[in-house]
Amino acid sequence: MKKIILASESPWRRKILTDAGISFLVEKSGYKENMRLKLPPFELAKKLALGKAMVVARRHKNAIVIGADTFVAFKGNIFGKPRTRAQARVMLKSFSGTTHSLITGFAIVDSKTNEYVAKAVETRVTFREITPREIDEFVKTGEPLRAAGGYAIQGGGSKLIKHIEGDHNNVAGLPIKELIVELKKFDKKVIHTPE
Repeated sequence: MKKIILASESPWRRKILTDAGISFLVEKSGYKENMRLKLPPFELAKKLALGKAMVVARRHKNAIVIGADTFVAFKGNIFGKPRTRAQARVMLKSFSGTTHSLITGFAIVDSKTNEYVAKAVETRVTFREITPREIDEFVKTGEPLRAAGGYAIQGGGSKLIKHIEGDHNNVAGLPIKELIVELKKFDKKVIHTPE
């Protein structure tokens, strides 16, 4: 069985893969993502995920590499991780009481054959009305600077969410059901089920 490498240091992506029973290594890609490319959101997500996976795949002769990228698409704009607390406050305030799209692109690359697949998955997330004080308290936790759109569904951000349409894991950074379907096309034995 080929080794599987996750081209991401995200602890949430690692947990999702681990919980799915997949054995893998982690390797930072170092890929410089450009969120300003003039591409539709789904195409941008796939391009960024593939870029990360390809960088790591070039370092290995015989591996399956998974890359992923997550961001929010809202009113024609793309939101990645906020760089500052002020930026996080603006993001969260704009999402208050509205629905946005959380898009994760993922790519799988076979470094031996150079075969690859890239897909993007959307989950619609509706925030409840949140007060300026709640936003300030949430931003003080530091979580918003570590997550696309300024919140993590598996952290304190779950308190801001009223409703979700789609895959919960996708909001956490990896749509595991879709990923496993594609992974099995590369290697039938990717999931280690207990004997």
